[in-house]
Amino acid sequence: MLIIGIAGGTGSGKTTVVNKIINSLPAGEVSVLPQDSYYKDSSHIPPEERSKINFDEPAAIEWTLLVEHLRLLKEGKTIEMPTYSYLTCTRQPETVTVRPSDVVIVEGILVLTDPTIRQMLDIKVFVDADPDDRLIRVIARDCIERGRTPEIVINRYQDVLKPMHCQYIEPSKRYADLIVPQGGSNTVAINLLTDYIESRLHHAPARGMAPGRMTV
Repeated sequence: MLIIGIAGGTGSGKTTVVNKIINSLPAGEVSVLPQDSYYKDSSHIPPEERSKINFDEPAAIEWTLLVEHLRLLKEGKTIEMPTYSYLTCTRQPETVTVRPSDVVIVEGILVLTDPTIRQMLDIKVFVDADPDDRLIRVIARDCIERGRTPEIVINRYQDVLKPMHCQYIEPSKRYADLIVPQGGSNTVAINLLTDYIESRLHHAPARGMAPGRMTV
């Protein structure tokens, strides 16, 4: 089993990179564990207070559960991955069955901040993007998918997302084996990463990715 961590700022294009990797590999060969599924449950907090929770710091994630699930998958065991609602800021009763596969991708803004998770990763990727581009994507996503107004999104970006990015996410870039500028539009980097994954899966000498950090 190959475990890949894909991190990067909010709106950097991580999900696009993940989807392109999945589409480039045979069906059923890749399982994805989104970091967002492991947000701590906030159902015990009054609804009016949940909007004030900082979801962009490591303390918001139930890392122990994520570590346990990765360990179980490596042991060949099936897990029940939690689900999380962005609208209610609570963990949902439904779970997603995830079976062991050749490739497991852990994706999220804070994936490279946790030392235990980093030790479990075979490949560490950081998806980089210009701050203005990230903000535009965040506004479009949160307004359409999460029912927020542009004013709320911009205020949250200034008050939470930007300072947390500078404090936690950007510094985690130094742990990456591969830095992918331009997010999901960087076809060269995605092809390089996919080739490397395929070479590892077939136990062949790695093509294209030299030891140490690489920026494409």
